Amino acid sequence: MGELFQPTHLLVIGVIVFLLFGAKRLPELGKGLGEGLKGFKEGIKGEPAAPQAPPPQQYAPPAQPYPPQYAQPQQQYAPPAQPQQYAPPAPVAAPPAQPQPPVEQPR
Repeated sequence: MGELFQPTHLLVIGVIVFLLFGAKRLPELGKGLGEGLKGFKEGIKGEPAAPQAPPPQQYAPPAQPYPPQYAQPQQQYAPPAQPQQYAPPAPVAAPPAQPQPPVEQPR
């Protein structure tokens, strides 16, 4: 079994993996494999993994307010002078009736 992990064998395996997954996916696979092994080791030890919280971000207001040329003008709401009322549309005149041809009655 010691003969399996020789440098030439590892090189051939590395080339095959590179051809299968490509250069873009290899870092993702390595990261996933490392996180999986870390989780497995922590699971074996029986210690729960402490979640790493991201560092708190402090909000800092801008040192100076925006220059006047970039400041947004304050617009005030002005109600309309007169409220608009709904007016129904004017009725449409019916087209003139056309005379109907006389109906023949059977004799």
